[in-house]
Amino acid sequence: MSTGFLILPDSVGTDALRDRLPLLALRTLRYPSGRPWIVGRWDAEEIMSARVGPVHVVVIGFCPVTTTELTSLISRIHTVSDVNRLVASLPGSFHLVAAVGRQLRVQGSITGLRRIAWAKSDGHTFVSDRTDILADLTNAKIDDSLLATRVACGGMVPPPLRERSMWLGVNSLPPDRYLLVEGGQRTREVKWWQPPAPETTLAEGACRVREALVSALYSRNPVHGRLSADLSGGLDSTSLAFLAARTTPHLLTHRWAEAEAGNDDGKYAAIAARELPNAEHLVIPQSDIPPVFSDPHLNGDPEQPYLFARTAARAVYTARMLVAHSSTRHIAGHGGDELFYKFPGYLHPLLRRRPLTAIRHIRAHLALSRWDRKATVAQLLDTSGFPDWWKRQADQLTAPPPGGRFPPLGWGFMPLHAQPWVTGEALHAARATLREAAEEAHPLAPDRGQHQYLLALRTTAPAYAQLGRLFERAGVRLDLPYLDDRVVEAALSVRLEERAHPWRYKPLLAEAMRGVVPESIATRVTKGEFSADLSLGLRRNRASVLDFLADSAIAKRGLIDVDTLRRLLLAPQADHSRNIALEHLVGCETWLRTTPKRQDAPAP
Repeated sequence: MSTGFLILPDSVGTDALRDRLPLLALRTLRYPSGRPWIVGRWDAEEIMSARVGPVHVVVIGFCPVTTTELTSLISRIHTVSDVNRLVASLPGSFHLVAAVGRQLRVQGSITGLRRIAWAKSDGHTFVSDRTDILADLTNAKIDDSLLATRVACGGMVPPPLRERSMWLGVNSLPPDRYLLVEGGQRTREVKWWQPPAPETTLAEGACRVREALVSALYSRNPVHGRLSADLSGGLDSTSLAFLAARTTPHLLTHRWAEAEAGNDDGKYAAIAARELPNAEHLVIPQSDIPPVFSDPHLNGDPEQPYLFARTAARAVYTARMLVAHSSTRHIAGHGGDELFYKFPGYLHPLLRRRPLTAIRHIRAHLALSRWDRKATVAQLLDTSGFPDWWKRQADQLTAPPPGGRFPPLGWGFMPLHAQPWVTGEALHAARATLREAAEEAHPLAPDRGQHQYLLALRTTAPAYAQLGRLFERAGVRLDLPYLDDRVVEAALSVRLEERAHPWRYKPLLAEAMRGVVPESIATRVTKGEFSADLSLGLRRNRASVLDFLADSAIAKRGLIDVDTLRRLLLAPQADHSRNIALEHLVGCETWLRTTPKRQDAPAP
């Protein structure tokens, strides 16, 4: 993934901006006028540029087509809308910039792994893949209301509010839209993508997913160095490792040893390793891995709070270990859970469309997940819309979390819940922001089940981009094939009741990988459990986390009470919900500490 690029208007004076953006001052594409058009940091293999007449297309990221093929494709483009067909035909995960005459179209990937943001300065539109770059450019201030909402909701704010920029005046583009800039000034966000209707059978969908994954792994071998892949023993990473092994004779696999005695990932990883005799297998013992919550101050990302703050030190350690073994590109299975897990929201529309099938599935979920029956019935009978869900979150933000096993059948997975350390000021701002979001809220898909899959993808994909930057700083590129656009579309096209079948574990991926991975792994019904990692890590690092938060920048803004926080974290915990909320608080705190210069920056 690129570490940042900026698209400049074709006007006098833009060259001087490069001195203000040292992150970007490496490579430049220019307008016919000679002025800088796109400035950024990328490798030659990450960018393609092709021009046919008045149409100039630049692809930044992973897209396994040749420049000749791209040139042939853009020869059919006459208007900005024609770019829709081009984007829908390209494999990979990338940003696309298309100049069609005086019109400019810019977009990222459909999951939000590759994002686009824009801002105005002196009447001109500037576009980037990162909001913090535009915040630097425009001396933007933090959106205090949004920060308060992130703190109050424990980091679990869902899209589209989660996708909003943390900076006032800096706009984040939703993943299903492209930005249209006309004449360097007039700006519109245009929706171009919608999820496919989930109508494909499991068998046909498995073929499509397999073809898309094979294409996704094609050409991902590094030009220099070595290809590595996660091999945890789970179906997600194991599938990619076996596909990657077909592309290179020198694959390096990697996994962390488990802290949980009941975690059987190691057993299945050993089975997979025996079937990959030509690969080198790197297993990092538990004693060598940094415990979770290690070095909470270490890895602040300047764009937005990091969702996976507790494992940031582990990610850095892993990346350095891979580099020490000559890896320059690493394949990881992130996105597999979001794409193939059995999110149960599909039961709500299925009950109205095919009631007998729905009843059989509901009974299975009740038995397997031990949902509370009364809450399940209430969720299934609830016909309120998406805006109502947002309003309810504002009204019930301080209500006790639902007891028992709550059935996640609504527009979100779990109700938003503020911890007692959140101040009244933060709660007031959060409630106002949530109610404001309700006024413009639209579901990510008409079907509640499809909405849940997109909700999961668009929640985590931007955090995976931040994870990629941690790897990149260590010297290895992180690739996430499950988040390639064509892979996502192939999976989303499958019928929900077959994709999320209660009696099977990730049936779509298992069918797609039949004959690729060992049968015992394809038919595995267990999933690794990592609560022991969380308990042990917090036990070892609780003091350092509390010390880190003792001089909290968030507390200085009046959003949390540090004394209450300390008292609650030192008390026995009934479950891990408070520890998860702590992780998101650490992410907000670490992010805020990367931004003090922007708060007092003079006007340009």
